[in-house]
Amino acid sequence: MVTSVRGGGHSAAGYGVNDGGLVIDLTRMRAVSVDPIRRTARAEGGALWNEFDNATQVHGLATTGGTVSNTGIGGLTLGGGIGWLSGLYGATVDNLIGARVVTADGEIRTASSTEYVDLFLAIRGGGGNFGVVTEFEYQLHAVGEVLGGLVLHPLAAAKEVLRFYRDVCPTLPDAAEINCGLLTSPDGMPLLGLMVGYNGPIAEGQKVMAPVRAFGRPVADTVTAMSYGQRQVQLDEPNAVHGLQRYWRSAFTEQLSDALIDVMVDGAGRFSSPMSALLMFYLHGAISRVDPAAMAFGVRKPQWDIDVIGQWAEPSESAHHISWLKELWSAMEGHLNGSTYLNHAALDDKPEAVRASFGAKYARLRNIKAKYDPDNLFRMNANIPPGR
Repeated sequence: MVTSVRGGGHSAAGYGVNDGGLVIDLTRMRAVSVDPIRRTARAEGGALWNEFDNATQVHGLATTGGTVSNTGIGGLTLGGGIGWLSGLYGATVDNLIGARVVTADGEIRTASSTEYVDLFLAIRGGGGNFGVVTEFEYQLHAVGEVLGGLVLHPLAAAKEVLRFYRDVCPTLPDAAEINCGLLTSPDGMPLLGLMVGYNGPIAEGQKVMAPVRAFGRPVADTVTAMSYGQRQVQLDEPNAVHGLQRYWRSAFTEQLSDALIDVMVDGAGRFSSPMSALLMFYLHGAISRVDPAAMAFGVRKPQWDIDVIGQWAEPSESAHHISWLKELWSAMEGHLNGSTYLNHAALDDKPEAVRASFGAKYARLRNIKAKYDPDNLFRMNANIPPGR
């Protein structure tokens, strides 16, 4: 029987549901408890990041979450977890202390650095391949007021701004984050948006981000001091709401070449839907300094995660929008490195992309899969088949 595990229900690939099979639904398991003395939090597998952030921010604490607050903690964590705090505190899995896992044999195992160590290695970036995680325990960090907001440029200036963005990203301190999006404003204007974040003293952040905000001729600048919780919800509306039709492609690259920039900007000028976007997330700092052999999540060098996200409202339009995205991705793919961030994997991604994402660890992960799920019960995911 096909079995899916539904946590936050945010999977654009649809891994949380299936037709005619079993769905293990965790959405009622949403409790979050915080120990402000130890700076730790326990959260059940159906919790969302906004619920987690609300509970931890009462104490001025946080850990690396995503960039959209209605994401489930389970899916994001198991796939690695890239977010606004990655430069300072690493990926979400770098802050995972332990997890309660129900494996395919029905046993409940607590995986950590001292118990079921192989399972702990595998769930930190191996997706939902190894069992149902009903509870996570995280390390927290002091996070108070932060800098956040958007610097918007017209699409006509996008190539120039993207080349500047490419050159400035490697100079960023760990506390700074700049992600980028080619998108359409609510009133239909094609734009390039620099998504700015600084996790430290505001005056220091203003100084670091001054050249970014001064470059070119922005049409808008919303960068300001805000709470961490406010920054975590600023990208929620309107394009991250649940209920839209979605199809996407994603891959990593260490270079934003001129040729790739040209292809992306040309594609953004031909969006088939105003809700679609082309996003770039820059990974650097603490997330890039962890030993890639330490856990399944192996994205451990400075690079960009490139995502083309097709979104639209009417199911009857799906073929048109998917065709547009596949055509653009075909033009981009040769400029990318062939590995993908599991949380941005598509349902029809080639198995080679999954293998490339784990590199030399893939054989080891297949052996761990064979130990805890020999019949591949948990296969509605970016699947790692059991080793034989």
